[in-house]
Amino acid sequence: MSGLDSEQLDELVLRVEEQLDEPWDKGIGRPKSLTFREAIIITCGYMRQNIIQEVWAEIFDASQPVISGIITKFTPLIEASTNEDRPTAAEAEEAAAREQTVLVDGFLAPTWSWRDTPELWSGKHKTTGFNGQAISNLRGDLLFVSEPVTGNNHDMTALAETETADVMAAAFSGIGDKGYQGSGFITPFKKPQGGKLLDWQKEFNSEVNRLRAPVERAIAHLKSWRILHTDYRRPLRTYVTSYRAAVGLYFFKLNCRVARGNLTPGLPRNGT
Repeated sequence: MSGLDSEQLDELVLRVEEQLDEPWDKGIGRPKSLTFREAIIITCGYMRQNIIQEVWAEIFDASQPVISGIITKFTPLIEASTNEDRPTAAEAEEAAAREQTVLVDGFLAPTWSWRDTPELWSGKHKTTGFNGQAISNLRGDLLFVSEPVTGNNHDMTALAETETADVMAAAFSGIGDKGYQGSGFITPFKKPQGGKLLDWQKEFNSEVNRLRAPVERAIAHLKSWRILHTDYRRPLRTYVTSYRAAVGLYFFKLNCRVARGNLTPGLPRNGT
């Protein structure tokens, strides 16, 4: 349910415990209805599955307010506990320089359509949410995931308003889709208005799209944390913390696998 195996969960429990100002269960007064470990499972599971809190309450024989309180309390703790796993822009720039050629793509993390936030509307995706930028190498290893910007921002704007542009600039060359035309990256040709692409342009587009496929797969793996894939229902003020926590859990899980020797050292391979 949490998206983590038992060893990964053990490690996360230890990290979160270090973030607490006081013990979860002090052993005095009214006892907690859920254990510390269960609270972390619920919070991670909420980001992994994004199912409604009433369902979590039924699973753990608790009330919805209790589940809501746990998610509210523990999401910032998990964000802080996995912060070291999320690649910084500086780390990503070093990786991009080593790789020489990197891939970039944007993704929409959908949310409810709050009446007072029309800027969340994405004309490209025809829904509301936040735009995130992801960079991978040609093997599909994620090097960087940007901070979110409101969904009304096109990829070129999101590129400029986040640290994504700096990371891409560190590589010798970058490859993106048509949304990045004018950035200096390698992108497919757009069909001219009232005209057709030449045969060599079609072949070029096919090759670019083939090269771009790994970053699309990487984003699909990132969105296995379904809070990044299905509508975000919690208060909007909590969104950035939840986004960072979900991205942090993604990299935390991969880094744990590398540490155990399941993957070769260096940047982990997505989906393996």
